[in-house]
Amino acid sequence: MNESFRITKVYTRSGDDGTTGLVGKGRVSKNHRRIQSYGTVDELNAALGLARAHLNEDKSNLPSDKKDLAFGELAYLQNLLFTVGCDLATRIEDRWDGMPVTEDRHVQDLEHKIDELNEELPPLKDFVLPTGTPTVAALHLARTICRRAERDALSLRDEEPIGDAVLPFLNRLSDYLFVLSRWLTVSAGDPETTWEH
Repeated sequence: MNESFRITKVYTRSGDDGTTGLVGKGRVSKNHRRIQSYGTVDELNAALGLARAHLNEDKSNLPSDKKDLAFGELAYLQNLLFTVGCDLATRIEDRWDGMPVTEDRHVQDLEHKIDELNEELPPLKDFVLPTGTPTVAALHLARTICRRAERDALSLRDEEPIGDAVLPFLNRLSDYLFVLSRWLTVSAGDPETTWEH
């Protein structure tokens, strides 16, 4: 573990003036776009944790192998979101060799997983309402938070540089969460609830 990530004390009182330190160097206001950006990624991570907690208690007819696969995927994504957060919490000029950053391979991995899950799904004929089992509903909530994280990262990028793969990753992640929510519903043999118009 890199020593710069070691947490030795939970509170420091250094942020009582409304500022916080970035990874690397420098302090900014707690409502700075960079803080909002990785703060939303942190919120997304918490939403995925909620989805995992619901999945752990899932009482649907979801086969155990598919439940295990989804649980592992969510754990992987939570770890990866810490990398995205680190990426956003560090100005480009303050990066160091070996620093964990969001990469094109992460985007391509999500695209591959979306394609794989989609092959098991019926064609989408209408908009799907964000509902279903607690796990599926939590994934829909995470998907909407992911869209906000993408918007926040875009607002930051309009002001200063961010990692090249951050926006594509967040965009694909929201798509992946949508497809995963459908896949869990269909895998459990539950009907999808679609928009009535």
